[in-house]
Amino acid sequence: MFNKIIKRGARKGARGDGAEPAPRPVAPSSSSGGGGGAGGSAPVTVNHASRASVPSPSSPTSPHVAPAAFPANPVSSHPSPPLLEPLPLLRDVAAADRPGLLLRKLRLVAALFDFSDSLKHPREKEAKRQALLELVDYVQAPAQAAGTNAPARLPDHVQEALIAAISANIFRPLPPALHESAAAIDPGAAPDEEEEPYLDPAWPHLQLVYELLLRYVVSSDTDTKVAKRYVDHAFVLRLLDLLDSEDPREREYLKTVLHRIYGKFMVHRPFIRKAINNVFYRFIFETQRHNGIGELLEILGSIINGFALPMKEEHKLFLARVLIPLHKPKSVGIYHQQLSYCIVQFVEKDYKLADTVIRGLLKYWPVTNCQKEVLFLGELEEVLEATQPAEFQRCMVPLFKQIGRCLNSFHFQVAERALFLWNNDHVVSLIAQNRGVIFPIIFEALERNIQSHWNQAVHGLTANVRKMFLDMDSELFEECQQQYMEKQAKAKEMQEQRELAWRQLEAVVAAKAAEDDMVLVN
Repeated sequence: MFNKIIKRGARKGARGDGAEPAPRPVAPSSSSGGGGGAGGSAPVTVNHASRASVPSPSSPTSPHVAPAAFPANPVSSHPSPPLLEPLPLLRDVAAADRPGLLLRKLRLVAALFDFSDSLKHPREKEAKRQALLELVDYVQAPAQAAGTNAPARLPDHVQEALIAAISANIFRPLPPALHESAAAIDPGAAPDEEEEPYLDPAWPHLQLVYELLLRYVVSSDTDTKVAKRYVDHAFVLRLLDLLDSEDPREREYLKTVLHRIYGKFMVHRPFIRKAINNVFYRFIFETQRHNGIGELLEILGSIINGFALPMKEEHKLFLARVLIPLHKPKSVGIYHQQLSYCIVQFVEKDYKLADTVIRGLLKYWPVTNCQKEVLFLGELEEVLEATQPAEFQRCMVPLFKQIGRCLNSFHFQVAERALFLWNNDHVVSLIAQNRGVIFPIIFEALERNIQSHWNQAVHGLTANVRKMFLDMDSELFEECQQQYMEKQAKAKEMQEQRELAWRQLEAVVAAKAAEDDMVLVN
């Protein structure tokens, strides 16, 4: 109890430190041309290794400096909020004055406030919210929002300012995760799984910022040839870093934005796939802690669905080196549904990969974690549904040896889930075509369940499967039964011989002990 109280106290302190009381720095850019944009405008780099701390006011990058994309009049040079000035609506100004008004509104949007205290700067926060709402509508349909019928596209310098303002809001130090707070107090403490995720108090404004970014990316007026200068590799990497946020609402928006970027910016596709791979590698082989694995797998599910055939070697390596090893971490249950979908997508795209997938599952099959076994059995059934007979024959022997072990599991859910495989018509047809190999492997497991399993539901399901085998091939069933009885008789005979040998040994020892006693008496 004391440790929990200490953890929660440290957690609250960390959250308080993560909120910034006033506008945050965005370092000036040395150029306003191509290749700059959002990628090099903000000095704070967020990554998985370290959730960066907020720069101190005395540091060279002092707070409250406007983004470089804004031409003049910095947001503020002191801790107080920016001075409010009445700004007209975009529809109320002439087309020639609209870019300048957009920049002024973006300057207001780039200002940051402390949302942990609702009493601080309420007028400024409301002005920022109204500006965001208007910008969201304008970016979605510039002509309609401006009250004109002529098509309108954002000028290049306004697009740069837009991405800079978005970057100033979303690219921020994430608060320490629960396991990091606990480790700082007690390195040996285990994280409390019942702890609720941290919800950012600034989310009402962050949501509008993410909506603004999403509308910009999906807008038909956004030219990728221009936008790729601002939505560049560095920008995408920082979006991927934010997927480690504990706030599920933010991860959901990030998932949608990244998926839209992948779909629209074809030039970024190889880079995005490689960057996602690196996140997975680090999760699997180093940290085994990340909040956004499920969301990344959802993105990949739609990407895999669009793979062309024949499948590239790069994609096959991704399956073998990333997706299959993702079954190893203890937290696989959190993202298993998305992982299973990706795996099945691969098998449906290329049925020859079924053998690779099934052997990969067997490699990482859990030994002592029964809940993971149930998940694996469910995924295995989905893979078998997409498996062709030729691929099934390559892996059926090790596969059904493992299924036989699951049938005899003392955990009734594992045994029950393994028996449910026989409710699948496609799996039953595969088994029937190869019954001469499969029956002898699992017959003993079925007989053991009939004779000694403690759970009545498992006992009943086993009897149904046994009857199915009998109806399928009675001669093979009788042959397997005869072999089983002979094996049992042989095992019983060996046990009797072993017991007889022990009794004889005990008798020899007893006789020798009695003889030694007689010698001592004489």
